[in-house]
Amino acid sequence: MFNKIVLSPETSYYWVNRLLAPIVGAGIALLAVGLCWGLYLAPPDYQQGEAYRIIYMHVPAAWMSLFVYMVMAGAGVTALVWRIKFAEIVCIESAPIGASFTALALVTGMLWGKPMWGAYWVWDARLTSELILLFLYFGVIALHSAIADTRKASRAAGLLAVIGMVNIPIIHYSVVWWSTLHQGPTVTRFGAPAAHSSILLPLLFMAGVFMLLFVGMLLARVRNALIMRNRGSGWVAGIV
Repeated sequence: MFNKIVLSPETSYYWVNRLLAPIVGAGIALLAVGLCWGLYLAPPDYQQGEAYRIIYMHVPAAWMSLFVYMVMAGAGVTALVWRIKFAEIVCIESAPIGASFTALALVTGMLWGKPMWGAYWVWDARLTSELILLFLYFGVIALHSAIADTRKASRAAGLLAVIGMVNIPIIHYSVVWWSTLHQGPTVTRFGAPAAHSSILLPLLFMAGVFMLLFVGMLLARVRNALIMRNRGSGWVAGIV
């Protein structure tokens, strides 16, 4: 009974709607702080000069592309095993957000790659596996849209998301397993990070901001999905 009350669409909507505004507001405010810190206050890199500053968008977007996929796959497992409707919604609503982060990571990586490598795109192991991640996001979205029954569509999309998890360790370890143009681990390598604290701290700050923005975007999409899925219910009619 407790689980049914906590996970009811009306209760879920109440908490999602209550948390949405403060999280989005904080995310936008902190984004402005992070951009000012990274793009203006952080010192230039001794090798790359000012060109390195794109990392304050590229690296957090790349991290989030992996994190959002793990959230999506985790929600997919929860939906498949326990048949929880809220998990189904989280799974499918995470996909467009994750695709956006992945696309941002690829585009900013290309802009960074041109002055560093002399080309916008190379079929590097990291870049190629990240591109496959984008296609996986598109696949989840397309599969969900192709099935008319919402519950069946959610379960099918969740299953595809779980299968696609095999690509996550490939992306993460690609710079270790293969010879690649993409630089190796810097922040997460064993021992001290390669980046100086004056560059690393705003990068970690921006990663936290991107995490907060993801939560805000997910809450907004989940709120709309709850209304659409339950539009015939009395509590939705009261809101409208």
